[in-house]
Amino acid sequence: MIKTFFRSSLATLCLLSLPFAAMADEQSVAAERLNILLSRASTMSANFSQMTLSSNGASLQEATGSVVLKRPGMFRWHTDPPAEQLLVSDGEQIWLYDPDLEQVTIQKMDKRLTHTPALLLSGDVSKLEENFNITVIESGDVSEFLLTPKANDTLFDNLRLSFQGEKINDMQMSDAIGQRTNILFQNVKTNESMQQSQFSFDIPSGVDVISE
Repeated sequence: MIKTFFRSSLATLCLLSLPFAAMADEQSVAAERLNILLSRASTMSANFSQMTLSSNGASLQEATGSVVLKRPGMFRWHTDPPAEQLLVSDGEQIWLYDPDLEQVTIQKMDKRLTHTPALLLSGDVSKLEENFNITVIESGDVSEFLLTPKANDTLFDNLRLSFQGEKINDMQMSDAIGQRTNILFQNVKTNESMQQSQFSFDIPSGVDVISE
């Protein structure tokens, strides 16, 4: 009877573990698929339109701009007037320039993918599975990935990346209070040569400089 009980228990445990094993395999496949798509673009340039919504769906902010990115970790995000800003990274530090405030903020770049979403498009993505639970839904040539951070101290609660073919289509982030920011990319070009000077910033004379 005891042997029968243990055999029954062992069989039950094995059966219960099957869904978790399948889930782990699905996550690994999704992470590998996303890694391949992201890694294929050593450089990227695009225009973007950005919309931020409150938890009840009310529009909080709309903006347009342009972006250029280069691995590893370099990017230049320019948001058009009237709320003009320029965000530049050389892979080690970030400059945030606000022309209206005549102010530049300089800080060391946080290289954690869960804290700097731009690094998903320009940084080291070899550790995606260590940082996120990842699922994917594919329909035709559209692949949609949902990334949920495994850590608690993150900039966002979840992040969605959508690709059409091999090119990024949009990125949507949701935070702890339900606020959503959606960035739609247009005129995406990848793997073109870029000047290194785009990823450095010359501080204009007369502006306030804040170092963090």
